[in-house]
Amino acid sequence: MKKTLLMASSLLLSCVTIQAQEVNYEEYDLDNGLHVILHQDNTAPVVTTSVMYHVGGKDRTEGRTGFAHLFEHLLFEGTKNIEKGKWFEIVSSNGGTNNANTSQDRTYYYEVFPSNNLKLGLWLESERMLHPVINQDGVDTQIEVVKEEKRLRYDNSPYGQLLPVLGKNLFEKHPYKDPNIGYMKDLDAATLDDVVAYNKKYYVPNNAVLVVAGDIKVEETKQMIKDYFGPIPKGAEVARNYPQETPITTERKATAYDPNIQIPAAGLAYRTPGFKERDAYVLDMISTYLSDGPTSKLYKKMVDDQKQALQVGAFNIPQEDYSMYLVFALPVGETSTDTLIAEMEEEIAKVRTDLISERDYQKLQNKFENQFVNSNSSVEGIANSLARNYMLYDDTSLINKEIDIYRSVTREEIMEVAKKYLKPNQHVVIDYLPEEKPSN
Repeated sequence: MKKTLLMASSLLLSCVTIQAQEVNYEEYDLDNGLHVILHQDNTAPVVTTSVMYHVGGKDRTEGRTGFAHLFEHLLFEGTKNIEKGKWFEIVSSNGGTNNANTSQDRTYYYEVFPSNNLKLGLWLESERMLHPVINQDGVDTQIEVVKEEKRLRYDNSPYGQLLPVLGKNLFEKHPYKDPNIGYMKDLDAATLDDVVAYNKKYYVPNNAVLVVAGDIKVEETKQMIKDYFGPIPKGAEVARNYPQETPITTERKATAYDPNIQIPAAGLAYRTPGFKERDAYVLDMISTYLSDGPTSKLYKKMVDDQKQALQVGAFNIPQEDYSMYLVFALPVGETSTDTLIAEMEEEIAKVRTDLISERDYQKLQNKFENQFVNSNSSVEGIANSLARNYMLYDDTSLINKEIDIYRSVTREEIMEVAKKYLKPNQHVVIDYLPEEKPSN
């Protein structure tokens, strides 16, 4: 009886915690198509101003890869009213921080300021959208910055080529086949006209969402948004028609070499549905079940018990049109990559054929409850979630109800989704090896 009461109390506490985390927001559109989301939280004197553009690495033509990532840097160069190189100085001297990031599907810019500098944050983002200075000098400068980043993060970083290897081997036609950061030859070939046209096409109000979250007065904020963003002209609608991939129906094998590693990696890669699909949520749960933490199935088996792997992981890599799913391991000693592949497949096969235990299922639910609460624990995180849910999932309210999707997933559904997507005839076996030394 005492145990039952304790469980009931824990459940009630969990429900109260989730309820207390509910995010209130208001959203509307300006006449130019800019979608606006406001979240008021006056508990601390800070405000996040962010803009997400629906443009990422996949938005390019052949021979012009990497433009979205280039723009992540280029749009800090300066504007009609911000001198070249002064952007970060303006932010830091006014007590703020800022950053940007790009994926295959979107680009996100944000500033965090003391709330009395909200107007400055709005002005900066409106300047970025309306008055960017795009000239040959800036393009040349930022292309070199991107190329250096590519050398550091991909070309000269251990296992830095693993993600590009996944894209290359899981996709044949879709732009996901090419890395988000692009190829150096494409960056070198980019002309100023190419870059100006890209800006005109994608960095327009009707291809963006503005989120203001934090210590704000709603009506005053609306007026400032209207003043700064209302005059920006609407752009042409962005049309996307990317090629569909043919399903993978037979096992494929790929070998890649990395001069920056001494320990090889073995991987099983799968093409899975885009992140809006319900099955993508289930695959999130499967990856957590397999490899999140020392008690997870793959880690306990291959690292702790059998001493075959230094590291093992399962990752659902979310993308809008198709996602990528990777299970990989690094061997211990003389363990072969074939052995790692066999052991990983054995554990995946169990998920395909048997229900996970009720105990493991409850552990999964607890982990996703905690993850959900933590994602809404800061104003900065809330701003990101609001932008992402509107722009990429077409449902802003997911910020409060996404946990309900995970709660509704059953053990039977976990088994069925694994059976649907994680079969041997649908995977690519990847041998990721140290680069062979030339023979004398």
